[in-house]
Amino acid sequence: MKENKKFFLGILVGITIFIVLSAAFIKLAFESRTVRGVLFEVVKKISTIDSTMDEVNKTDTTTGAAIDWEEVSRKSNQLYDTINSYYLNEIDNNKLQDGIYKGMVDSLGDRYTVYYNAEEYKQFTTASSGTYCGIGVTVSQNISTGAITVVKTFKKGSGAKEGMLPGDIIYKVEGKKIEGLELSKVVAQIKGEEGTFVKVTVLRNGKEIEFNLERKKLEVDTVTYRMEEKAGKKIGYIAVSEFDEVTASQFKSALKDLEKEGMEGLVIDLRDNPGGLLDVTCEMLDRMIKKGILVYTVDKNGKRVDEEATDNLSFDKPVAILVNGNSASASEVFSGAMKDYKAATLVGTNTFGKGIVQSIVPFEDGTAMKVTVSKYYTPNGVNIHGTGIKPDVVEELNKEALKDGKLDRKEDNQLDKALDVVVKKMGK
Repeated sequence: MKENKKFFLGILVGITIFIVLSAAFIKLAFESRTVRGVLFEVVKKISTIDSTMDEVNKTDTTTGAAIDWEEVSRKSNQLYDTINSYYLNEIDNNKLQDGIYKGMVDSLGDRYTVYYNAEEYKQFTTASSGTYCGIGVTVSQNISTGAITVVKTFKKGSGAKEGMLPGDIIYKVEGKKIEGLELSKVVAQIKGEEGTFVKVTVLRNGKEIEFNLERKKLEVDTVTYRMEEKAGKKIGYIAVSEFDEVTASQFKSALKDLEKEGMEGLVIDLRDNPGGLLDVTCEMLDRMIKKGILVYTVDKNGKRVDEEATDNLSFDKPVAILVNGNSASASEVFSGAMKDYKAATLVGTNTFGKGIVQSIVPFEDGTAMKVTVSKYYTPNGVNIHGTGIKPDVVEELNKEALKDGKLDRKEDNQLDKALDVVVKKMGK
């Protein structure tokens, strides 16, 4: 018992020291409200913080009396003694230890600020490559209700093959309700080793449907494209489902192929795109915009960091971008920059409105913390958090366009409107 008390005292006293000292190595992440289903959203751009500890704590935004760590230690020991003495069921000390850390982070009341144990962090960091072992679906989490909904299924994934549909609400994983869990935690439960199976229960029209799904290694085609014709004009269509490591190269290849086919204008579809990697987003913007700031961030100390176009390439044909309420984070970075530079006309409905930045702080024991650290702004200095981006042309999607959770091209009035916009811009 004494050893356990010393153990918990060491944990509690060391929490703040560990967090501050670990801040010397941070991965900046533009995290949408979703950390994308079986395809997480995390930014790989590395930023080294060379501040002293005093500089890191330059702005104190805490309220109330300073934390009395001796009292915290005393109370924690008291709680542990009570659990150890009276709790009926088996006690897992590892879970108790995780619970101490998670409790501190959860007390902030910020769904984007999360503590990851070693296994959760491993899942988190390996998920943005575009290659993963999972069931082949993209999901998003409603910021208000916490509901986790399937946004897209991939043909080669077991989810699609077994009948899972966009619009299904994830209800249980391995028979346990996932209500109240942050999306990345649910994703960590669904993902796993290749060839293993996971039971996922969804709600569809109020009914529970259980799937026994095989985890497979998949490389996601985050970009699909084709040539559309409107008023005798050849207009390229590129749909981007998320911004993963593979997306920039896939996007550039799509542009080349469409240009070889005689593309005269372009529609970029970012509907239901929950976001992704910042460096990938900026690389794609750099291909579209010749010079200028693409996005910038400002932290609690007022420190500003600019991301700028670096190459001399630009896209000189008319562009329309399709967006909706599920276009979030990196999608809004892309759309916001293109709109500010008048390089594209936005068509659809208001975007989600995620204008804050998370950083991943890894610790020496293999755990990590994702913490909200700054706001991001479009080139014109607009922070869209909580408001989103209003399209230049507002167009609601016809109800007939969605059949069994899938978009019917013949009924896709939003795409038709975007094509009309591009054709009109050609005539100027």
